[in-house]
Amino acid sequence: MSIIYSMKMEINAPHGRETYIADFGDGLVMKRPLPEFTQIEKDRWLVKQHRTKEVVDAIKSVQNPVYNIPAMLHIKDDEYQLLEERAHGEPLTATVYAQLSNRQRYEIIGSLAHFLVDMNELKPADDGIMHRISDELKMKRLERIIEHKMPKWFDCGEIKYMSDLVTDVDSYEYKTRKAWSHCDLNSGNVLYDARTSKLSFIDFAEADYNFIFRDIFSPLAIDLDICRPLYEEYYKLHDKDAYSIYGPRNPEIQNIMRYRTIVVLLKRFIKAGDDLRVNPQSKKTEQNNADKVAFMRKLIARIQNIEKQLTK
Repeated sequence: MSIIYSMKMEINAPHGRETYIADFGDGLVMKRPLPEFTQIEKDRWLVKQHRTKEVVDAIKSVQNPVYNIPAMLHIKDDEYQLLEERAHGEPLTATVYAQLSNRQRYEIIGSLAHFLVDMNELKPADDGIMHRISDELKMKRLERIIEHKMPKWFDCGEIKYMSDLVTDVDSYEYKTRKAWSHCDLNSGNVLYDARTSKLSFIDFAEADYNFIFRDIFSPLAIDLDICRPLYEEYYKLHDKDAYSIYGPRNPEIQNIMRYRTIVVLLKRFIKAGDDLRVNPQSKKTEQNNADKVAFMRKLIARIQNIEKQLTK
């Protein structure tokens, strides 16, 4: 297939970790691997784009009008170019969500539930297994942060709380199964278009089989604080003949929701703790430490609040 591109590309185009993106006009964007990539890195990039296109084509074939999936139109292997539709809207952050009407929020929850069910049911799920949730965390690193870094900035009560929390999380496991999933649902990969009140889902590069509750209780759902209503909608739409899941009133779902949320927040806690410098060498580093400590304290407070809400 031969395509001639009319050059309407902007000069100052944005780029991500692996991809250089240029506006192509008429609602299209052109993507290329970063110019500093080696030949091996470019080839890996190309393989990833072809795999992503297969996933995008599969979910688009469901033709669900409730949400939008920008099409990946064409890949030119010899020039390492990808042409795709532009995703309209802005990242669905907690700030954006808070400014919407109740009707718009309800539509967003429904759209997310439809997308999750469609993704999970694109391919057969595997049999249920017991999953130890601490396997998703870098537990040794978390323990080192609590033991060696927290004493410099946090009080004994905070340190004990985090130590007890780690013990609690390390002992929890639950029954789940692997289903076909997006695997990277965060505000950057879900765009909200206020003109159409429609969501666009992007960046399917990580799509794979994954534990089903990881996408349902994703960082996006947790940041928007919609885990409970989202699961209720998901349960209504889910094909019960495909595989069984807990009902919304089952106490185990409350436990899963609690621990899944805690794991997401602990990952952020670990990342911030890793950035702390015990012996700062500059004012900038001292300020960075102060910012990280404040952020970590907010995470602790949020986890405490979640535990109060979900253990009533």
